[in-house]
Amino acid sequence: MFERLPLVNHPVFRRLAWYGRRLRGQLNLSLVARIVAAVLVVVAIAALLEMLLEQPISLNSFAATFYWALTSILGANSPAFTNGPAGAIIYLGLIITGVLMLGLLTGAIIAVIIDFLLKEGQGLGASGFRNHIVICGWNATAREAIEELRSDDYKRRLVLIHDAERNPAEGAVYYVRGDPTNTEDLNRADIADADAALVFPSSPSNEADMRSILTIMAIEAVAPHVRTVVEANNPRHVDHFRRAHADEVLVTPRLASHLLARAALYPGLSELVTDMVSGGTGSELYRVSIPDEFVGLTVGEASLRLQAEHRAMLLAISRGAETLVNPAPDVILAADDEALIVAEKLGTLTPVRAAEAKRAATEAAAAAATLMPARTTNVDAWSSTRPVR
Repeated sequence: MFERLPLVNHPVFRRLAWYGRRLRGQLNLSLVARIVAAVLVVVAIAALLEMLLEQPISLNSFAATFYWALTSILGANSPAFTNGPAGAIIYLGLIITGVLMLGLLTGAIIAVIIDFLLKEGQGLGASGFRNHIVICGWNATAREAIEELRSDDYKRRLVLIHDAERNPAEGAVYYVRGDPTNTEDLNRADIADADAALVFPSSPSNEADMRSILTIMAIEAVAPHVRTVVEANNPRHVDHFRRAHADEVLVTPRLASHLLARAALYPGLSELVTDMVSGGTGSELYRVSIPDEFVGLTVGEASLRLQAEHRAMLLAISRGAETLVNPAPDVILAADDEALIVAEKLGTLTPVRAAEAKRAATEAAAAAATLMPARTTNVDAWSSTRPVR
């Protein structure tokens, strides 16, 4: 019931709840029980002495002195209840015991706060985010990706999992120091509530690719609904990434070589593509949901309205597991279709969340598998047959 409240779902409260669960797991209940029992024994002895020395001896009198002793140890009573020096000494002992208890409690609270701050600074805390993007591993491409994500119109919280003493991205992301192949570290990054995960190799080696594959497998085991996008060093490893169920695989050197070749044939193409996929001053690529008022229109009609109303150009239509690049103008748009557009900004268009895109693609692929026999297709080593974001 409380999970529906916006304040409860705030990252700070989710983070504090994680620390609370962690402290509860480390709490020695038997020690706490012994401390509480010792305090009650002290209160009972003080109440019994006060009754025997200065009060009438009866059950009601003991109950009254016990209440006085208990409230005195909490600092909420006065020595006016006593009738002589013996009671004053007992009251003084209760006050000293209460001060010692308060000191211990204050020290424990301060220790928890210091532990919280230290762990946050060292990357040992938990993010507490929802619908965020988790970045696994660190290299130059990861740095550029973070800058691009931060410049996007549809702002997302970012979490970086990396094993280093300091946050390499500084204050740009929430830092989780750990191993992205480790389930506990993925949970501290709240991978189950993430929208997507980007996996980067720590070095340009085959071993780094193998570790990236282990990272994909760990994410799929914990949060199979999270969309995973991975950078690969070696094109020969793409099939292994596919078997690990990576949603999109990008071989950066091969992509760069293809783009350079096209730029040599068609001058200015590299600047155009770079501007579309980066946070530059021109238009950028977006994947958006088809507006309700566009359902039933043809691609030709929708293209004209997108240009007139949103200054956007329609490039492709995603329909389940199928992507129609440069679709025919007579194709009819359906309610569940998604559009890949080029525009200066999103405006009133609704971006497609990566997790929703993966879920829709998975459901569509499962439905197609039940309707037609499986067949083997050739997949280009650096491009993905799954819908792009």
